[in-house]
Amino acid sequence: MYLSQTKNLIIAISTTLFAFSIMIYPKAAFESSLTGLEMWWGIVFPSLLPFFIISELLICFGVVRFIGVIMEPIMRPLFRVPGSGGFVWAMGLASGFPAGAKLTARLRIDHEITREEAERLVSFTNCSNPLFILGAVSVGFFHNAELGILLAAAHYLGNIVVGLIMRFHGTNQSNQPIRQKHRKGSLVVYAIKRMNQVQQQDPRPIGKQLGDAVKHSIQTLLMIGGFILLFSVLNRMLTEFNITSILATFLATFTSVIGFSTDIISPFISGLFEITLGSKLISDISSSNLLHQAIIVSFILAFNGFSVQAQVASILAETDIRFKPFFIARILHGFIASLLTILLWRPLYVNDRTTPTVVETFASHPSISWIYHAWDHLLSIGTLITFLSLLIYIVLKWRTIMN
Repeated sequence: MYLSQTKNLIIAISTTLFAFSIMIYPKAAFESSLTGLEMWWGIVFPSLLPFFIISELLICFGVVRFIGVIMEPIMRPLFRVPGSGGFVWAMGLASGFPAGAKLTARLRIDHEITREEAERLVSFTNCSNPLFILGAVSVGFFHNAELGILLAAAHYLGNIVVGLIMRFHGTNQSNQPIRQKHRKGSLVVYAIKRMNQVQQQDPRPIGKQLGDAVKHSIQTLLMIGGFILLFSVLNRMLTEFNITSILATFLATFTSVIGFSTDIISPFISGLFEITLGSKLISDISSSNLLHQAIIVSFILAFNGFSVQAQVASILAETDIRFKPFFIARILHGFIASLLTILLWRPLYVNDRTTPTVVETFASHPSISWIYHAWDHLLSIGTLITFLSLLIYIVLKWRTIMN
């Protein structure tokens, strides 16, 4: 009881101080809010919306149940999650955070997985997408395509390691779902039967399913946009009140011991709150060598930042999935990705770019170079996609109210 009251008091005081800080620095609050809005409007919304809609439809059509049956022999022994976790993992990797959390919560709401399975699953399926790592961070911020290969390898290999570690979370087997029926014959035939069962249980016509998928996806993205704006302003207020500088002073001793430049501390703290801003600030540091910058960026990409973690917490709050295992996994992923960046530095990154290498060839290969062009294209048409999508959402919402 006492802890609960103390927690509520701290939250109330912090919120009040935050409100006063906005009133004291209204211009800074407006500028940071506008920066967050531009990022959500032009990048986050158009890049996530297609994946969210497709994911919703695949769940409705039973494709996820089909994949779950096929992937069960792989996902269950490795990560102690059902085969449908393979779909969540793939979509989370392709679309980026918080898609993994959203799909995990959806599977839990549909009773496809248990709470402990969901906590294991969300711990390694919420990651940065390749478009952000290779396009925004490596090319947009560092102007270094080869670095993106290193960051991506450390990030995704780190995710696999975290998944293998988190398989030991929740050793109690008593709450395993009883959903694996006795199967006869081909695995594929059984998977098709399970997919048909899902389709038969959902009586909605395809038009209704599509409309609901669009509405639910846009509602989630509106929530994500609110968190991005909130943490963008919060990050700026911490800087205006020199709180970031004070924290940097405390960390200066530690960074000097491990040989890192003290100039990297403030961007690192900013990255703990919002990864895009932190990555950009780290790339602008000229007094730090590139390896140290890559290590710090790998950590904050894996940690996700408090902004993304707040988004995940909001999504998980709709279920009984606990946030604590996810938070522990993010810390683990941060340290593992940083360590992998050090180990993979020599084999995957070449300082002398005048000599053709495997990494350079791979980075410029058409199979990977499309990501860089896609990033530039997204920046040019992202706002239009967001605007048209919101118009469609308003129309669908209006029709729902009228009916």
